[in-house]
Parts: sequence; structure tokens; C-alpha cells
Amino acid sequence: MMWIAKHFRLSQAYSELESLAAERTAELQKLTQRLLKLQDQERRKLARDLHDTTGQTLAALNISVSVLQEQCKEMPAILAMVAEVARHSEQAIEEIRTMSYLLHPPLLDEVGFACAAEWYIEGFAKRSGIDVRAEIPSSKGRRLPRDVEIALFRVLQESLTNVHRHSGASEASVHFQQKADAVILEIRDFGKGIPPEHLRLLHGPSAGSGVGFAGMRERMHELNGTLQVKSDAFGTSMRATVPLYAMQHSVVGNSGDVCAMFAPD
Repeated sequence: MMWIAKHFRLSQAYSELESLAAERTAELQKLTQRLLKLQDQERRKLARDLHDTTGQTLAALNISVSVLQEQCKEMPAILAMVAEVARHSEQAIEEIRTMSYLLHPPLLDEVGFACAAEWYIEGFAKRSGIDVRAEIPSSKGRRLPRDVEIALFRVLQESLTNVHRHSGASEASVHFQQKADAVILEIRDFGKGIPPEHLRLLHGPSAGSGVGFAGMRERMHELNGTLQVKSDAFGTSMRATVPLYAMQHSVVGNSGDVCAMFAPD
């Protein structure tokens, strides 16, 4: 009887520990999701501030430099120095614009994921030298919910950043599709693949590889979606899937024509 009572107490304690662990895990997930939302809000604010304050200050500087150039035409030595200032000013304006758009591209708010993804992929290819083949069909005027668009865009950003940093690939592909029951975003590279021990960490519950993958997985978890990673000696694929019921409140927008207006040169 004593053994039975002891076994019962141990079982009860174990059950309580399991319940406590599940409760703490749920609290941690809620906290992580809240932090991701705050991060997105801060990115949007910082992007706007960079564009509206620092960007405008540099634009005013550029105008003043142009005026100074006109006044120094008869002084070659000074004109050369002013021209150098003008070049640095233009470079700073371009860098601020790029940084602002990478933090939170206005296309994402204005015309949706498809256009923002095309813009980002083209810029990424130019910056990294990686040839990226993209298959992103037009949304035909229908927008995904804002949370879904932001989550997919962050997965795209993080995945391509990992391709550039870790894969050693010269080619990659991005494929996006809307099925009857879900939207699917897949990013694939043709590099050296992920070491098996690292891949096991990615598949584990703690995602011990770092905050990037953990953040992507939490974004998908919040939308009842999934994030799958596969890798071998021929490359790595990241596949994000968001179920259709997470998009019940999709909105109608005029993304097609506007997307063409914002297309990169």
C-alpha cells in the first residue's frame, strides 16, 4: 500500500510539472509573439522617421550643395570639393532610402505582399549577386490580411538573408502560391546545405540555431501555420504555410496597377 501511495504521489507531481511546463510554454509563446509585433511596430516607426526626418534633412543639404556648386563655378579647387560633398550627400540619401525600405517597405502597406516581395527580391539579387528566380503570381486585387503579409515578408527576408550568409549558393528560387486551403511561400537555395547536427536543432522544440529561425516559426505559429526546413548536400528549402481560415478577413485592393508604378528600374 505504501508503494502504491508513493507511486500515486509521484504521478501526481509529474502531472503537475507537465501542466506547469505547458503553461509556461504558452506564456513564453505569447510573450514572443508580442515582442515580434512590437518589433514590427518599431521597424515601421523607424523607417518612417528615417524617411521623413533624416531623409528630408539630407535632401535639404543636397539642395544647398547644388546652390553652392552654382556659386563656385569660377573657383575650380572649391568646386571640386563641393562636388565631392554632393556625391557623398547623394550616397547618404540612397543608403537612408534603402535602409528605410528594408526596415519596412511602404509597398507592403500600400499594395501588399506580392509587390513588396518582388521589390525585395530584385534588390536582394543586386546587393548579393545571387541569381534569384521568383514565381509570385499577381494577387488580382485581393489582399491578404495584414498580419499574414507581414509574417510572409519577414520569412522571405530572413530566409534570403540566411541564403546569403550561410549557403554559399549562387542561385536561389522563391515560389509563392495561393491554394484553395492555404498560402505557401517556399525559398530554396542550391548551396552546400545545413550540417546534420544544425538541422536537428532546427527541428527541435527550442530552435537552438538562433533568434532568426525561432522568430519565423513563432510568426507561423501565431497564424496556425507551419514552417518546414529541408536540407541536403544539394541545398536548403524553407517552406511557410498559412491555412486559409487565417485569411477569412482578406481585403480587396488595387495592387496590380500600383505594383507596376512602384516596380524598380
